[in-house]
Amino acid sequence: MTLDQFRPQVQGIIQPVVNLMRKIGVTPNGLSLASFFVSALAGIAFYAGGVVLGVVMVALNAVFDALDGALARDLGIAGRRGDFLDHVIDRYADIFIITGIFAGGAASWPIGVFALTGVLMSSYLGTQAQAVGVGRFYGGILGRADRLVLIIIAGVLTILIPGEIYGLNYLGWLLVIFGILGHYTALQRFAHVWRQIEKH
Repeated sequence: MTLDQFRPQVQGIIQPVVNLMRKIGVTPNGLSLASFFVSALAGIAFYAGGVVLGVVMVALNAVFDALDGALARDLGIAGRRGDFLDHVIDRYADIFIITGIFAGGAASWPIGVFALTGVLMSSYLGTQAQAVGVGRFYGGILGRADRLVLIIIAGVLTILIPGEIYGLNYLGWLLVIFGILGHYTALQRFAHVWRQIEKH
């Protein structure tokens, strides 16, 4: 999880946008719902072969996902309900986007399921750590911010350099990578939490 380390720097960049959202009366939950909506559109677009629209919607999902928490903190209303809603929407967004990519023909369904389970298990273990008293842990090699950026890059490459390498385009190969690194990240998080539980 490399990109999440730059959240303090990102906060400075997006603060003017947060100020604008606050001024016009946009709510954090409204941004969360907007991220849900655009992720669904992304999945539909990828399924229908509209890679350009899919990439744009994934980029918007990343923006809204960054803004909702930042706005909540800025307003001083960050709480458990908003946090819960954000995590639920993030998981649905992962499902929409990844399913849209492989259902649209970028990869076979076994590769798609491999990618989807890797992503969901790594995310689950990050939050399950809190449930067992260790506290959330989002360490590991691949986080959600990384995945969104990689989808955008792979989508752009698929648009600019169409074609396949051993039967898969860039998005298809990205799902293979998501499967491998997602499950590896899940194992990393499991090992960390397991060790921490022994200390408590």
